[in-house]
Amino acid sequence: MVIAVTGGTGFLGAHTVALLVAAGARVRVLARVPAAGSVPDGVEVVPGDVTDEAAVARLVAGADAVLHAAGVYSFDSRRRAELARVNVAGTETVLAAARAAGAGRIVHVSTVGALYPADGSIGPETPVGTSREPYLAAKAAAERIARRHRDEGVPVTIVYPPALLGPADPRLGDQNARLRDLLRGLMPFWPSGGLPIGDVRDTAAQLAAVLTAPGPVGPAYFGPGHFVTTRDYLDLVRTATGRRLPAVFLPPALLTPVGRLGGLLQRVWPWHIPAEHGAIHVCAVAQPVAATAPDAGVPARPAAATVTDTVRWLHDAGLLTARQAGRASSRESVAAPATGRSR
Repeated sequence: MVIAVTGGTGFLGAHTVALLVAAGARVRVLARVPAAGSVPDGVEVVPGDVTDEAAVARLVAGADAVLHAAGVYSFDSRRRAELARVNVAGTETVLAAARAAGAGRIVHVSTVGALYPADGSIGPETPVGTSREPYLAAKAAAERIARRHRDEGVPVTIVYPPALLGPADPRLGDQNARLRDLLRGLMPFWPSGGLPIGDVRDTAAQLAAVLTAPGPVGPAYFGPGHFVTTRDYLDLVRTATGRRLPAVFLPPALLTPVGRLGGLLQRVWPWHIPAEHGAIHVCAVAQPVAATAPDAGVPARPAAATVTDTVRWLHDAGLLTARQAGRASSRESVAAPATGRSR
């Protein structure tokens, strides 16, 4: 079985590619400049990116299945144009090419955020979101593209991961970077509200299962994860590290001007500013996924295990000091607090 993958050198993509290779699939990835060791031995690399029509056509030619996992996940105000180019135009390019190549299975990685704001819990029938926040708006636009192809009879399956944490993050993506900032003391203020979190290893297992399933697959699956309040999230990190991590929780409406100001300053300030309007907005509008939403049978591991493993990896990778990682820097077992709800 030949599986073509975009985003195969990224966080979720790299974990998924490793599982596909272990399952015996022939994997071909699209990559601009793959670093040494960024793809497993035996994986074919097609040079290019998702907006390069010729490169994408070479990627999907003869593939039995296509995984479109490439995307920019960032609330950084400086990346607005990149969000539109990669997440929107790139999705149209990849799905159109996979359709033209006659791929028998096309899996598009969306996000639950593409359905925000929602009226109640989220499921397969939830309409596409209408947020104007640049990242969520770009993912919503990509979602409309994927649904259009699916409605026209193309075998597109849409997968909706939560915000992903976990080890072995090649480029330190948004959620792992945010956790690192928290442990470095850069995030003393938090919005009330909640957010969906999951483990990259669980979503990768879900994607691999959908791509290699011997029989028909469904039109949509929701990634394994947990919905937690921001207070619960901080409690998970405190338990994992044994640190107090003082924080002030404020209504999102009070923090939104701070986030907008941070976005304006970010355009001229060369270093990343943790106060981001998009992240605050997500905490204000996020909703849990319905317990009945399809998940391809892949369960979510405990959120405490995910947080602990992520902090430990950040320390082992030299991105946190032992003091910042607390007891997660050792192999000491950590009891899980009873926080959050599944999905």
